[in-house]
Amino acid sequence: MLSILTFLPLAGTLALYLVPGRAAWRWIATITAASELALGIVLAILFNWGSGKLQFVQQVNWIPALGSSYHLGIDGLSLPLILLTALLTFLVLVYAWKQEQFTREYFALFLVMETGLIGFFSTMDLLLFYVFFEIALVPMYFIIGLWGHERRIQSALKFFLYTRVGSLAVLLSILALYLGTNPHTFDLPQIIAARPYAGTGVGAFLVLLGFLIGFGIKLPVIPLHSWLPDAHTDAPTEGSVILAGLLLKLGGYGLLRVALPTVPDAFSAWAIPIAALAIVSAIYGAAVAMAQSDLKRLIAFTSVNHMGYVLLGVAVAAAATATPADRAAAATGATYQLVAHGLVTGMLFFLVGMLADRTGTREISRLSGIWSALPLYGSLLAFAMFASLGLPALAHFAAEVQIVLGTLGVYLWAAFGMLLAILVTTAMFLWTLQRVLPGKVSLEWTKLPRLSRRELAVLLPLVALILLLGVFPGPLVGIMQAALRLTLPGILLRGW
Repeated sequence: MLSILTFLPLAGTLALYLVPGRAAWRWIATITAASELALGIVLAILFNWGSGKLQFVQQVNWIPALGSSYHLGIDGLSLPLILLTALLTFLVLVYAWKQEQFTREYFALFLVMETGLIGFFSTMDLLLFYVFFEIALVPMYFIIGLWGHERRIQSALKFFLYTRVGSLAVLLSILALYLGTNPHTFDLPQIIAARPYAGTGVGAFLVLLGFLIGFGIKLPVIPLHSWLPDAHTDAPTEGSVILAGLLLKLGGYGLLRVALPTVPDAFSAWAIPIAALAIVSAIYGAAVAMAQSDLKRLIAFTSVNHMGYVLLGVAVAAAATATPADRAAAATGATYQLVAHGLVTGMLFFLVGMLADRTGTREISRLSGIWSALPLYGSLLAFAMFASLGLPALAHFAAEVQIVLGTLGVYLWAAFGMLLAILVTTAMFLWTLQRVLPGKVSLEWTKLPRLSRRELAVLLPLVALILLLGVFPGPLVGIMQAALRLTLPGILLRGW
C-alpha cells in the first residue's frame, strides 16, 4: 500500500501524456491527487496510533552489492507529513485549474514532486532517501523558471544552485555513514544501531556539518536563507504553497530522522551554537519580514522565523543537559511545527495569490481597505495571520508552546530569545493587518470579485485543520512522541 501511495502520482503523470486535451489533463491530475489523498486517509485509519514502531514496512533488495534496499516504512514522525503532502498537492492542483500555459507539464511537475516528497518521508534507506530528495527538488526549478514572475530565471537558478549544494553536502554525509558502518549499508535503522560515529571526533563533526549545511539550506536558517525570498517572490502561487508548505519540511524532517539519531554525540556537543543560530534565524526572519513592502516577500521571510523554532527544538532535544521531559517537549514541538507551518503558511500564500490576481499588485502600500472591499477574504487573511503569529487555540500555538517549555529547562536564554522572536512576529503581523485590512477603500478596489467556490474549497479545509490541530493537539502529539521514543534508538532520548 505504501508503494502505491508513493508511485501513484507517477502513474498519473504517465496518463497525462497518453490522453489529449487540456480539460482531460485537469481531471486526470485532480483525480490522481484526490486518490492519493484518499489513500493517505485510509493509511492513517489503518495506522496503529498507539504504537511508535515502523508500520507498513516493505523491504526488498535493490542494489545488494552496495548494501542498499527498497525499504519503506512510516511512523508518527512521517505519517503527518505524508498526509500534509497529499492534502496540499490536491489543493494546489484544484487551484491550478485556471492554468493555461503548458497545462499538462505544469500538472505533471507537481505530481512528480509529490512522488519525491512521499518517498522521502517514507524511505528507510539512505541511498533511496537521497534519490527521493532530488526528485522532490528538481521540479520546483522548472515551476519557478517557466511559470514564475519577472525575475523567474534568476530566482530559479539561485534556488537550484543553493539546493544542489545542500543535496551534495547531504550526499557526502550519507557516504561517510555508509563507509563508516561495517558491513557497509545504507539501511538507516542498521546505521543508527551500529553508531559508526559515536563520540565527538572529527569524523562525527564533518558528518554533522554536511547534514547541517544540506538540511539548513532547506529549512532555511541564517546565513543559508537568501534563496528563499527570491524563490517565493517569483514563484507562481501554487509553487509558493508547495515550497513553503512541503519543501522546507525536508530540512526539519532530515534533521530529526537522519542527522540527530546518526551522530547524536556530535549534535549534543554543538547544541548550544545550533540553538543560538536558531534564535538568530527566528528574530532575523521576523524583523526582516517587517521591513518588506511586498506582501508575498513578507510571508516568505516568516518561514525563516518559524523554521528557526524547529531548529531550536532539535537542538534542545540533542542537549546533554536536557531531561527526558525537556527532550520530549522540544522534539515533539519541532515536529508539530513542521505540520502547523505547512497548513498556515500554505493558506497565507494561497490568500496572497488570490489578492494579487484581483488587484494586480502585492505592494502593501496600495492594499488598504481590503476588508471593506472583500469582507470574507479579509476575515480569512486575518485568521491565517493570527494563526501564524501563534494565537492560542490555533495550530502554531500548540507547537510553539512545547518548544518553549522544553527549552526553558535547558537554555533559559534561548527560551527568552524565542519569546522575543514571537513578540516581533506578533508586532509584524499586526502592523501588516493594520495596513492592509482597515482604512479607506481605494476606488480601484470597490468592484473586486468575491472569492469563488473553487477558492473557498481550497481555503476552508486549511481553516478547519488549523483549528483542529490547535484545539485537539493530543492525538498528533501522541504518535509523534511514540515515534521519537521508540523508532530512533540512537537519539539522545534514553530514559524518555
